[in-house]
Amino acid sequence: MSKSRSMGARPPQRALLLSLPNILTYGRIVAVPLVVFCVVGGRDAWRWIALALFIAASITDYLDGYLARMWQQQSSIGRMLDPIADKVLVAACLLALVFERTIGGVSIWAAVIILSREILVSGLREYLAELRVSVPVTRLAKWKTATQMVAIAFLLAGPAGDLYFPYTTTVGLVLLWLAALVTLYTGYDYFRAGLGHLLEDDER
Repeated sequence: MSKSRSMGARPPQRALLLSLPNILTYGRIVAVPLVVFCVVGGRDAWRWIALALFIAASITDYLDGYLARMWQQQSSIGRMLDPIADKVLVAACLLALVFERTIGGVSIWAAVIILSREILVSGLREYLAELRVSVPVTRLAKWKTATQMVAIAFLLAGPAGDLYFPYTTTVGLVLLWLAALVTLYTGYDYFRAGLGHLLEDDER
């Protein structure tokens, strides 16, 4: 038996299209319009459904990568779609919450900061990938993501949560600003790290 067909060999990319890790990623993308629909629907009961879908989608964000590594089912489409699914989920939730006015007033700037950073860093990563330069995810960036996801979860509960815990929306807004402030720092950190590679490329 050839080495390419040995027990440790990875299956071909086409066979991985319907692997469980990729199915979880697809499910996270499908959940996005459902969460938005529940948020803008205007009913408190639907906010709990939006929260449940968001939590399930957030869990799949961890599971798809973990399972792909454990089962050696990393795929090109998974590497492409996983960060896209994450950013689309966060962006759609923030936009829906602004539209529904759970995020309003000066707190809209916190959402703008987060969305702007995600777009700019994604563009930087794409450019550096062409130079075969990777930008590692820092521990602080991971904490930023965790804070951001918890903030969105509180805000998705929003007025429905306020009926049982009067400070649900307030806690969500405070955490959103905390995530935005950390976002500014980590965004600056990424651009400072990438700037050197950009300047080196211009000098070639």
